[in-house]
Formats: sequence, structure tokens, C-alpha cells
Amino acid sequence: MDSWVRFSAQSQAKERVFRAAQYACTLLGYTLQKNGTSPDFLARIKQLEAHLSLGRKLFRLGNSADALEAAKRAIHLSDIVLRFCITVSHLNRAMYFACDNILWAGKSGLVPHTDQEKWSQRSFRYYLFALIMNLSRDAYEIRLLMEREMNGKCQKGAGDNSCTPREDGKLQQLTLRLKLQLRLLVHVLRNNPPLLVDVVKNACDIFIPLDKLGLYKTSPGFVGLCGLTSSLLSILTIVHPWLKLKP
Repeated sequence: MDSWVRFSAQSQAKERVFRAAQYACTLLGYTLQKNGTSPDFLARIKQLEAHLSLGRKLFRLGNSADALEAAKRAIHLSDIVLRFCITVSHLNRAMYFACDNILWAGKSGLVPHTDQEKWSQRSFRYYLFALIMNLSRDAYEIRLLMEREMNGKCQKGAGDNSCTPREDGKLQQLTLRLKLQLRLLVHVLRNNPPLLVDVVKNACDIFIPLDKLGLYKTSPGFVGLCGLTSSLLSILTIVHPWLKLKP
């Protein structure tokens, strides 16, 4: 089991590198197209992007089993919200990887006549659901940390009027409350780098399935930038494991 975990970790690192290169090609191709580069060179960039995508799919073979194992571990978490969000996220990731494996088999010629569009749409739907669960988990963690921080401040200074309602106008009071909440949010994220990295990574990633499913169309350049950013952040969490959000 230990050897499989090590092998899986190495495959994940390579897949992240291929993913970063793939979305870098997407961004580069979009930029060159805007600048009027020759069609032949653009075709080469797109061909390289397709090869990188196929290579990524090869590295993800067997990831469904890892996602199911992660779901089994998450189901024992004591916090019911974290248990639900993380377990459902891993289950959707397992289905996403399974669809991705079928796409790989079709593109590599092992399973000819595979409906690429149908399985691609299914895979992106599962990917979107997993990201929604990840962002929900992030929002829950942020809320807990903000409440803890606010309670700590109010206990330290019981007479501080920042913890008690004021008799100002409703609009002024709402504005002040929003400013305090924003300041507290920045403070919480600054003091919790793993949570900040996870929020930015998931926020970038969610635009990819939204675009592919036609729910929120952007542009190949924006998708490439989001994919490249999230890939670099994922590589960062592999190089520095303490930046990975736990559990």
C-alpha cells in the first residue's frame, strides 16, 4: 500500500505539471491568435495541447480508487458539514476520473466509437459538483474561523464598542459591519495560507467546467489563465505539503 501511495503521489505531481503546460498552451494559443500569428504555428500549439491533455489522462488512470478511499476516510469526520462536503466532493471526483478514463480509452483507440462529447459533458458535470462542494467547504471553514476570531476579540475587550450594536443610521451601520467583516475575512485568510490557496485554486478551477458546459461562457484565454493558476497552486501544495488544506 505504501508503494502505491508513493507511486500515486508521483503520478499526481507529473499530472499537475502536464496540466500547467496544457493550460499554458491554451493561454499562449489565444494570445497568439489575437496577435495574428500564422495558422500553422497555432495548429502546432493546439496539437501540443491535445497531446498534453491525453498524457494527463494517462496519469489519472486509477485515481477513482484513490478518490473512493479518500471518501471512506472523510465519512468518519466528526464535523457533519465537513463530512458531507468532503465525502460528496471525493465521490464526484471518483465519477469524474472514471469518465475521464473512458475518454482516454476512446482517444487512444482502445475503445473505438466512444461518444467523446457525451462522456466529456458527464465528466465536467461531476467536476463542477466536486468544485461546488470544495468551495462550500471553504466557505464553512472561513465562517468558523471568522466567528472564532470575532468571539476572541470580544472576550478580550468586553467594553469595546466594536462588539456591540451602535445606534447609528441603518445604512451607516450596515456599511461599518461590511467593512469589519471584510477586514476580518482578509485577516483570517492571511493567517491561514492553506485555506487561502484552496479558495483561490477552487475559484479558478470552477470557471473551467462552467465554460465547457456552456453555463458561463468566457474565453479560451481566461480558461487558460485560470487553469494555469490553479495548476501552479496545486504544484505548490505538492512541493510544500503544509499548504494543503486538511482534512
